[in-house]
Amino acid sequence: MLNVDEIMNGVVIDHITAGTGLSLYHLLELEKLSDASVALLQNVRSQKSVKKDIIKIEGDISGLNFDVLGYVDPQISLTFIENGHVTRKVRPDQPKRLVNVIRCTNPRCITAIEEGCDHIFALTPSGRYRCVYCEQEFKVHP
Repeated sequence: MLNVDEIMNGVVIDHITAGTGLSLYHLLELEKLSDASVALLQNVRSQKSVKKDIIKIEGDISGLNFDVLGYVDPQISLTFIENGHVTRKVRPDQPKRLVNVIRCTNPRCITAIEEGCDHIFALTPSGRYRCVYCEQEFKVHP
């Protein structure tokens, strides 16, 4: 049995859909952390679902932006730990803005024409994301 120690200071990203932990690792740019240790566990047995992925981060997490997690996977939970004790446990909300997470598919959008232009999407009252430049609605492709 694989055993990963508990962490003293950091965060546990839990209930990640099985098989998607590595893409989440890259989206959060965890490979750039120099003052933290990161453990990515894939296909872990779960009581709620058959399998899940888990990311444990021990150390300085101050530069991380967890806002995107509410967009990526609504089942994710974040457990923040200080001095070996859970200080809070949350499920992230859908972010109001996404910057460079999804790309605009409109060929006439400024993001397709101008190099280096950020892809910015805003959450609409209907719960969908629209490009702030051209109003193109983001469509998830199955």
